[in-house]
Formats: sequence, C-alpha cells, structure tokens
Amino acid sequence: MKILVCIKQVPDTTNIKWTENNTIQREGLESVINPYDVYALEEALKIKKHEQNVEITAITMGPNQAEDMLKKAVALGCDGGCLISDKKFAGADTYATGKTLSAAIKTHYSDFNLIICGQFAVDGDTAQTGPSVAAKLDIPQVTYVNEIVDANEFYVTVRRELEEGIETVQVKLPALICVLQGAYEPSRPTINGMKRAKNTEIKVLSHKDILLEPEDVGLKGSPTYVSKAFRPIKKHECKFISSDEIATNIKECLKEDE
Repeated sequence: MKILVCIKQVPDTTNIKWTENNTIQREGLESVINPYDVYALEEALKIKKHEQNVEITAITMGPNQAEDMLKKAVALGCDGGCLISDKKFAGADTYATGKTLSAAIKTHYSDFNLIICGQFAVDGDTAQTGPSVAAKLDIPQVTYVNEIVDANEFYVTVRRELEEGIETVQVKLPALICVLQGAYEPSRPTINGMKRAKNTEIKVLSHKDILLEPEDVGLKGSPTYVSKAFRPIKKHECKFISSDEIATNIKECLKEDE
C-alpha cells in the first residue's frame, strides 16, 4: 500500500513578512509543519503499524528550506520525501497549488493508493488544496476526518466530524482524505529515525519535472490574488459573563458601552 501525505511548511505567525504581491514571504522565515498535517502524518503512520508493505512518502511544495521539514517526516517514520520547489511556484494560490501537487503525483507517484492531507493550513485556512488535488486527479475525497478506522490497499474506512454528528464512511481506493487535528499527543522522532532521515535523499522536482509551463504555476497560474494584507487592530476587550443572571449581566455590559 502506497500512501502520500501532503504537508505544508507554515511560518511562525509572530514574524510574518509580506511580498510586494501581498503573499507571505516564506524564504528565510522560521517555519513549522502545519499542525493539521502533523495529524495527517500520524494517521498514515498508524496504518503502517497495523498493515504490511506500507510505504509512506511525504510531499510538499515550497522553498529549499522545506527539505528540513521533509527530513523530520522521515524521522517520524515516513519512507521518503518529495520537495516540489521552483522559483516559478512562488505566490501560488490554492488553485495553482492544487494543480502543481496533482501534476507531481501524476508524473512521479501515479501508483499511489491513498493521499492524506490536513483539513486546513493555519496560514490560509481555506481548506481548498486537498479537495483541489482530488478533483484534478479525478478520485473520491472525504473531508473532516477525525479518525481512520480501517485501511487496506482496496478500501479505507473513516469517521468524519459533521455539524449533525459523526459519520462513518468507507471509500474505495485510490482516494484522498483530509484530517482534522486529533485529541492525542503526536509522535516524536526516535534516534534511529533521525539517523535514517539524515541519510535519506529528498527528491526535488521543478516545473519541468512535472510537465507544467511557467504560466500554469505560481502567481501567473493563480486566478485569485490578495489585494490587501494586514494584522487586525484590537479595538475592544472581550467581556465574560457568568451563567447566573445572564440578562442582568448583559444589560449592565450594554450600559457600559453606551
């Protein structure tokens, strides 16, 4: 069974810098693995623990420094990593990112069984990239997954979290799932894992390697753009009221704001 885990390097939100195109400047910025993607990795590693012949590849699109993040994924238990990196990918929106990731998968990992993504990225919070990849690969997708119940090379059974409750779904592979953050502590790399990561060569792909033209990727291939980016200004303090005598407390708060 071959599993691809799409992960993303997200910046330290306390030190965000913007480019002239109002996109986040990622080069040279302290970054971490997107928290939702950490649990995508965890779900893949759980499958590997219970099933035989499971191969996990972590894949990301980003600058050269994202190779360190892929090494961390290998240290946790992934078998390999792929960095889709090219200056022409800079400034990509979710549409161009989905096109780039799906092109890399089609050209280099077409024999996959399952793709696992985080439901959201904390630097964008659009929840669009995973579904975009599934649509471009023409495979089924399941979103808002909070647990993989069972998996093999033919099917995956998951529980997904909906507003109305919990739903159990079985989907035929190949497929893509997007997972939420779990209520458990993620794994930590072992000494042997870190040694293996040090000796693992990360595959690097450019736009030519995935058969895309420069106008199809990055800022040029993005139909949307950010017109303005800014930090919100804190104007009011949040007030907490007790459950006792709610009406009275609300009335007093409203008087104070008049």
